[in-house]
Amino acid sequence: MRIDKYLWCIRIFKTRSIATTACKKGQVKIDNKNIKPSKEVFGDELILVRKNQINYQIKVLDLPESRVGAKLIDLYRKDLTPKEEFEKTALLKFSKDYYRKKGAGRPTKKDRRDIDNYQDDSKE
Repeated sequence: MRIDKYLWCIRIFKTRSIATTACKKGQVKIDNKNIKPSKEVFGDELILVRKNQINYQIKVLDLPESRVGAKLIDLYRKDLTPKEEFEKTALLKFSKDYYRKKGAGRPTKKDRRDIDNYQDDSKE
């Protein structure tokens, strides 16, 4: 089975074309090598997928005939992603120097000047 179809079947990507694009961009790797979307997948291979700034590690257990339901995904793959990867995204939100809460609206004039001053200071 093709790697793009496999990633779509086990619901890593919403559509097959998104999976194909991810393979072309180098976000999907097997044995730390970039692959084409047409690469064949076999059992017991380790797939590395970078999605939403998280490096997922997926081990192929079996190949599905077609797209499977969410409850049956664990029959076909084993998720080996370390928990630290998920914690990084939580820390990323707080690591930004200037963080506005969602729904706070447009920046005020003072906020805009502060942003401009910060950008000018970082260029020097």
